Amino acid sequence: MLIGYARTSTVDQKAGLEAQMLELTEAGCDKVFEEQVSSIDVKARQRLADALEFIREGDTLIVTRLDRLARSVPHLLEILDTLAAKGATLRILGMGIDTGTPTGKLMLTILGGIAEFEREIMLERQREGIAKAKAAGKYKGRKPTAKAKSKEVVDLHEARTGATEIARKLGISRASVYRILRELETTEVA
Repeated sequence: MLIGYARTSTVDQKAGLEAQMLELTEAGCDKVFEEQVSSIDVKARQRLADALEFIREGDTLIVTRLDRLARSVPHLLEILDTLAAKGATLRILGMGIDTGTPTGKLMLTILGGIAEFEREIMLERQREGIAKAKAAGKYKGRKPTAKAKSKEVVDLHEARTGATEIARKLGISRASVYRILRELETTEVA
């Protein structure tokens, strides 16, 4: 049986998910598992876990691209081990790789290492760019959204509105409400 897995990082990427679904259908997948979750949060990928649980001996897991499946070599190898233990294989359409062959296994391991290296380089450049922008005074970070609503938090609190209700009304977390009220108490004492 051919089992497809499609993933996008955000719910905004509907076209990307649809394209993957089309490719997987054209590849002859009998069943497709899809989800929209970041590759960084590997533990949150429930549909991938479901696909790996569903796979049986002789089945093939098919993905359109390697980055839709795993972001790191250790994670990729963990998936490959799971598939091998079940007597299943992996096929990556965009690379023409099939782990049912020794060459396919070798190529996948090499390409996974390169992908991880590439990602690390990109993250390093991003950190360097942020440090450079901070040094030049151009990078301030994310604007604190909850602090911008401090006056409204205080007004609602003085009107005897509870923290949960304040958070709901203003679209901030309860922790932010408590933090603002705690900071207010600190400045009044000082």
